[in-house]
Amino acid sequence: MVVLAAMSATVLQCRAPESAQPTSSSTATTRSTTTPHATPTSTSPTPAPAVVHPVTVDELGATWRPGCPVGPELLRRVEVNYVGFDGQTHRGELVVHQDVVADVTAIFEQLHRMHYPIAKMHTVADYPGAEDELSMEDNNTSAFNCRLLPSGRGWALHAYGRAIDVNPLINPFIDGGGDIQPKTAGPYLDRNRTDPGILHGGDPAVRTFTDRGWRWGGDWRSPKDYQHFERS
Repeated sequence: MVVLAAMSATVLQCRAPESAQPTSSSTATTRSTTTPHATPTSTSPTPAPAVVHPVTVDELGATWRPGCPVGPELLRRVEVNYVGFDGQTHRGELVVHQDVVADVTAIFEQLHRMHYPIAKMHTVADYPGAEDELSMEDNNTSAFNCRLLPSGRGWALHAYGRAIDVNPLINPFIDGGGDIQPKTAGPYLDRNRTDPGILHGGDPAVRTFTDRGWRWGGDWRSPKDYQHFERS
């Protein structure tokens, strides 16, 4: 009897750790499998919303000078998302009149959702002398620049922050006399081309502007300004 009791006690002592081990092990297993599943949800990228900033004379650089039709206090720098030619989301900025900020943020949010590709989006102040030709040759989408109309007669709506040029290299300006802007846009005078980013009448990207009351230069008889959208 004593021997049996001792043997039973020995068996119980040996089994006790075995019954505790699965409990600890199952807890560790549950934690290790739960944590990796939670990680993708918490790190899923979400595009940042548009952000609107006031602008200063220094920030406007050569795009503004005394005598321009609007002052910096009426302009805003709008940060928006866009899909680049690489298919990835990028952050760009446009300087526009405060009265069209709501339109601009809504338009570029819609363009981003439809994956309309934009080559790049900087203010023209990033180019030497705020030279519009350099910005266009770089296929840079931009808005405010205190400059005259191509004819030289009066201010362009860009000088009011009420016009946007989209992918200007592949959507050039062409006047009745054969002047092309930018000068390097010759291959894109063929408007039957269907390269990504080229604008045609009735395109969803064009309607994103025109459905909100903006005018498209591609609808004009002369000059044709395929890059240009404006709202006066």
